[in-house]
Amino acid sequence: METGIEPIGYVVGSRAQRQDDNWDAEVSVIRLAVRFGRDTTAGLADFSHVEVVFRFHGVSDDEVTVDARHPRNNEAWPKVGIFAQRASKRPNRIGVTMCRLVQVDGTHVHVRGLDAIDGTPVLDIKPVMAEFLPRGEVRQPEWSHELMRSYWSTD
Repeated sequence: METGIEPIGYVVGSRAQRQDDNWDAEVSVIRLAVRFGRDTTAGLADFSHVEVVFRFHGVSDDEVTVDARHPRNNEAWPKVGIFAQRASKRPNRIGVTMCRLVQVDGTHVHVRGLDAIDGTPVLDIKPVMAEFLPRGEVRQPEWSHELMRSYWSTD
């Protein structure tokens, strides 16, 4: 099925390779494609955070997994299916991250904490609005807290 989805831009960042942890240390720029003018980012700088939808372009078809597995191959954590984790090796290789908006410079959107590597195709950018955050308590298993302990750290 052809979706007609084309990247709106690409990540220019300091990480060239996939690696876990310390993503808040990263400041990246999303450079919008030439077909988008300055009007597309008008008003965006009024928000503190954006949600970025992107494609894990470094994951090949043969790396995609749908079987249950131990996250990060840590056998101390339970085997869980791909839809119970945020791994990059997903069927459609789509990532979604909320990150801090640092600056908007025309068609260059500067963000902190975008867990996407240099050259990643960006599919969409949306402002984060409090009313779209989860309503009610967020519940998650203990292993996921352990996995995320260093993910956003700047160490």
